[in-house]
Amino acid sequence: MLSVNELALDIFEELAEYAEEYNAVYHELDNGARIVDCGVSTPGGYLAGKRFTEICMGGLGEVDITMGRIGEHPIPFVEVSTDFPSIACLGAQKAGWTVNVNKYFAMGSGPARALSLKPKHTYEVIEYEDEFDYAVIALESDHLPNAGVMEKIAEACNVDVANTCAVVAPTASIVGSIQVAGRCVETAVYKLNELGFDTKKISAGIGHAPIAPVKKDGTKAMGSTNDATIYHGSIYLTMNAPEIKDYLDRIPSNKSKGYGKPFYEIFKEANFDFYQIDTSLFSPAEVVINELTEGAVYHVGAVNPEVTLKSFGFL
Repeated sequence: MLSVNELALDIFEELAEYAEEYNAVYHELDNGARIVDCGVSTPGGYLAGKRFTEICMGGLGEVDITMGRIGEHPIPFVEVSTDFPSIACLGAQKAGWTVNVNKYFAMGSGPARALSLKPKHTYEVIEYEDEFDYAVIALESDHLPNAGVMEKIAEACNVDVANTCAVVAPTASIVGSIQVAGRCVETAVYKLNELGFDTKKISAGIGHAPIAPVKKDGTKAMGSTNDATIYHGSIYLTMNAPEIKDYLDRIPSNKSKGYGKPFYEIFKEANFDFYQIDTSLFSPAEVVINELTEGAVYHVGAVNPEVTLKSFGFL
């Protein structure tokens, strides 16, 4: 059985051993838990963002960073691909664990979720859970976890705290911008899962999204990093599922009633209350599906350069 924690541990060990070369900082706590800071008190960078995203995907994704353009503006893009979309995206990369211990808060993603089964329903649907004696978690936070936080994570994963590893970066950082854009394929797989589609039928996924310029304010950074996929994420999925025809119209973000403004503006109008936002907005801009049973190709949605550039601060 594939172990997303075992695969991710190899990547974490490289980050930890060569932290300085990644503009990262390695910490080992008194209880033996290990942390690599990829952007809290250190610059991080493109290589750290690549490794962070690979850890998020449980070692089951390839991550590349290239230069592209949106209109006349040169923009870096992240491209991710996986031959295990259901496990890599929903079983690992999905930010499905709210780590809230005392005064510490972070969104948790990565393979440790497949040990803690957070949320359990996701793992029942994709019929996967991990068995490994190390837990590797990715935390989106502007603070590093302390020993108590790592002990709670270890307890939830049923591993020794000394076998618990975390990579940490805030949204408002280079690594933060990369890893959120690197969720572009996950956003498509997640949307299909929410629509009731059996994502185990997706055999491969590839996609790219622009890497948002880093914003100083964390809330604005959250907006622009989400807009990277909502307004300019392009995804290609391969599957054996002729029934996908019944889901096509509901996949792209432009079907949401909230579509058309930068996410930060939508969030502000909702008084910064996530529950007031149409959740169907959290979808990729466009998706191409190659359905193998019938040999069909479908294309839904479209990128929106104008809103993307406005969100990024070019307009």
